[in-house]
Amino acid sequence: MKPVASLFSPSVAPSPLTVTRPTLPPFEEYLALLEGIWTRNHLTNAGPLVVELERLLAEHLGVKHCLFVSNGTIALQLVFRALELAGEVITTPFSYVATTSSIAWEGCTPVFADVEPDTLTLSAERAAAVVTSQTSAIVATHVYGNPCDVEGLAELARRRGLRLVYDAAHAFGASYKGRALSAYGDVATLSFHATKLFHTVEGGAVVTDDDEIARRVAYLRNFGHDGYERFQGIGINGKNSELHAAMGLCLLPRVPAIVAERRALSQRYDAALTGRRDVARPVIRAGTAYNHAYYPVLLPNDAAVRAAQHHLEANGVLSRRYFYPSLSGALPYVAPGDVPVARDAADRVLCLPLYTGLAFDQVDRITALLRESLDLSAGAGA
Repeated sequence: MKPVASLFSPSVAPSPLTVTRPTLPPFEEYLALLEGIWTRNHLTNAGPLVVELERLLAEHLGVKHCLFVSNGTIALQLVFRALELAGEVITTPFSYVATTSSIAWEGCTPVFADVEPDTLTLSAERAAAVVTSQTSAIVATHVYGNPCDVEGLAELARRRGLRLVYDAAHAFGASYKGRALSAYGDVATLSFHATKLFHTVEGGAVVTDDDEIARRVAYLRNFGHDGYERFQGIGINGKNSELHAAMGLCLLPRVPAIVAERRALSQRYDAALTGRRDVARPVIRAGTAYNHAYYPVLLPNDAAVRAAQHHLEANGVLSRRYFYPSLSGALPYVAPGDVPVARDAADRVLCLPLYTGLAFDQVDRITALLRESLDLSAGAGA
């Protein structure tokens, strides 16, 4: 058997470039927090690191309440239960499946409305067109960290008496008109999965300025406990641990540097792809301080995307069709909607590698391969 060190020797074939890679703090910093956990022997159930992380996150995001939970999907489910949603909930077909499945899981009926063709976020106009007497809420996603039409959706929600929830899983580190993007709406949910810009390995959060929503979520995430011997109502286990909070406490101060590095990498991509008529990009809404959570490109058609993905992978670069397919028509438990823009975007989108530690020369190689694939596709179609 080879010694462990040999597994990392130059003779081992290099790993492919992945779409994303978790950012990790210096091991010594994390270890110092772990030593404290070992000393206290307090691993979960509102430990001091969880409480501190919640305080710092609320301060960072400019909200009254931040409740740290086990993942972003549980965050959505807790919010829908806390709001006592029923009937129809309008949402976007251009998001991760958890956005829609959480609505259905809580016994509501997801209703798809189309997205804006430039930002790829839920269209307030199209959402208004599908509101009925059975609609109780709007659940919109800040896609790739790009803000939704928060003014238009807020006005629609106010006019029709609807709850407004934002899936802000991609939005950490982004702001709109000087306010953290996750601070908009009645309530927002965050994902702190390892693939996210800021992460706690696994985790998520509910953020809100509404005292009553925060109170309900606090009970719901802890089995409904009201002290040791009483129960406020039904609940589940949505808590998170000290070990996860430790990772978040190590990474939170690094968020500005992480965003800055991703911005520089995105600008490198832009410089290599600008001017190509066969590569488009979602438009970032004016007034946004963008977090560069992802680097999506829109190619001419499905065939071009498949060819590019195959060519990249054959050369050691992994990409992802994020989001594909459009959720409208892909989920057997949800009726499809009239969403041609979302379907077109899902057919043409491809996310390229973007993460802390990606080198400029690797970006140059990725863009060269993408251009090569597009040129070959154009030649084959000529």
